[in-house]
Parts: sequence; C-alpha cells; structure tokens
Amino acid sequence: MRNFTLGDFDFALPPELIAQHPAAERSGSRLLDGTRAEPADRMFRDLPDLLEPGDLLVFNDTQVVKARLFGEKPTGGKLELLIERVLGQREVAAHMKVSKKPAAGTALRMQGGFTATLNGRWPDEAGQLFRFTLSDDPYALMERHGHVPLPPYIRHGDTPEDAARYQTVFARHPGAVAAPTAALHFDEDLLAQLEGRGIRRASVTLHVGAGTFQPVKTENLAEHRMHSEWYQVPAATQQAIAQLRERGGRLVAVGTTTVRTLESWALTGEASGDTSIFITPGFQFRLVDRLLTNFHLPRSTLLMLVSAFAGYDRIMSLYRHAIAARYRFFSYGDAMLLARA
Repeated sequence: MRNFTLGDFDFALPPELIAQHPAAERSGSRLLDGTRAEPADRMFRDLPDLLEPGDLLVFNDTQVVKARLFGEKPTGGKLELLIERVLGQREVAAHMKVSKKPAAGTALRMQGGFTATLNGRWPDEAGQLFRFTLSDDPYALMERHGHVPLPPYIRHGDTPEDAARYQTVFARHPGAVAAPTAALHFDEDLLAQLEGRGIRRASVTLHVGAGTFQPVKTENLAEHRMHSEWYQVPAATQQAIAQLRERGGRLVAVGTTTVRTLESWALTGEASGDTSIFITPGFQFRLVDRLLTNFHLPRSTLLMLVSAFAGYDRIMSLYRHAIAARYRFFSYGDAMLLARA
C-alpha cells in the first residue's frame, strides 16, 4: 500500500470558493453525487432519490454552544477564551488567546461582568488547554455572553444568522464548539421526505472540538497527535444498527464526526468516552457504508478520513471536479455523497 505523507493531501483552492454564509435555504445547497462511476451534480434536496428504503441515516445531535468569550487581565490586556469542554459545575477547559499568559490564580474580568479564574493547564501541565473556574454556571454564561465559535476561515463576526444556521435543526446535547456541518443541510421538510421513503434515522453524540480545524504539521502522518473528543452511541442507536445488519440495509453516516463516533465504538466496544481516532488511508471501516460530508480543508485530518473511506484517487478526482464546477467549500459550503471503497 502507498505510504501517504502530508503533501499528498494538499490542493489549491480559489479563496472565493470558501463559503462565508450559508445557502438561502438549508436544503438549497448543491450535492455532488460521488457514488457512481462519473460524478453527478445534484441539489441537496435530491438526497431522498439517492438513498434506498431501509437505509439508516445516523446524525450527530450535538449542539454548538456560544463558546467564544472576551475579557481582560487585571492589567487591562485583552484576551479571548474558547471553552472546549465543561469539566464540572463551574470548571471548564478552554483555549486562551492572549499576548502574555497570566499567572495561575489570576481572576480575569470577562465581558458580561463575570470572572474566570485561571487554575492551570489541562489535562495536565503539558496540556494545550487551560482550566478555569467561572463565577457562575458555564452553560448559562455562554448563552448570555458568548459568541458563536465560527471557524477561522469565516471572516465576519458572528451574527443572528450564524446563531440560527451554524446549528442543526435536531441539535439536542450542548457541548460542541464546531458544528457537524454535513447535517446543517437538513431541514424539517427534507427529514419528512426521507421518512416517507422509508429511510430510517438514528443519532449519536460527539462534541466537536476546535481541534477539528487544527492543521497537521508533520509530513509523517504517524507523528500527528490527534485531538480528543467526547462521544456517545445510545442504546437505541446500537439496536437500530443491529436491526439494520439483520435486514441487510446500508448505514449512511452524516458527517465525519458521525464516522469517528461509530468507528470508535466498533473498534473499542466502548459506547461512550473520549476518542482520538485518526482515520487515514488503510483504515478498515467496520460500520459505515455511505458518507455524506462537506468539502474539507487541504492538509486536514478530515480530508484524510474521506480519502480513507472513498479512496484517495477518487477523492482527489472529486475535489478537482468540485473546484472546476465552483462548488462552495467548508462549513457553510456544499456537500457530497460517497460510497465506501
């Protein structure tokens, strides 16, 4: 098998193809059907025609929280926190953007009138995140004073449109700092059409972390340290998958986060916990038969995952087609449907 390096996952993307806003309607995005010998340009609302009765769509039902918070040090220096994980009643793990790191024990004054006291690094002294104790419930503070944590390639500040559209219509469990973007294309009408065609639904939860945008910096992929995210596969979903296997249907994962959740469970047998699974070409998929996904960043772990799923040459060909056909890329962009190689 070919020994892939980081440079194999690079491609030139015209900047104007990076979507800065969502489509006017959720299901009004374009959909590249990559399941056939020749790629076919479709609309996302055509999805019911591309699936079969008895297929099982599995969604990530995580909810994006307003995790970006602004404040200042006692000296007046500005800072930004991005809460990655709520650890306890008032304790959180967060990224901190600041010119000079304050000392442990420093109480930071945050916009909205609350404080965040720095306790140290997380999960240990070598960790890249910081532990803070907030002066009130973290979820309540984020909802009142936080900002939507838009990806770094979206150039505008968050707006009411982002609060509504950088969230799936079935988000249930708060904890993500990035949306499961393939699921952003679904609206209630489309879900009803899918149900009417006999296409079933199930959910998992993976709280997407900011590490999803973390660039791979090592040419040797084996040296990359993958970020960790919390996931859960509910008993009802486990049962739905078991029934699917008995009747011979296809499991369609909506988004790479759903793939990482399902394949982590298949690999470890653990239905909940933390996963740092890194899926690259050569990975043996155990559960997922079809993948619905957006277009991903060059040199990213997600581009490596879809290349592992559909085949490297196939993905590179589909990306060339998408660029030539002016598809919109990344979180607010268009989608494609893939078959497992």
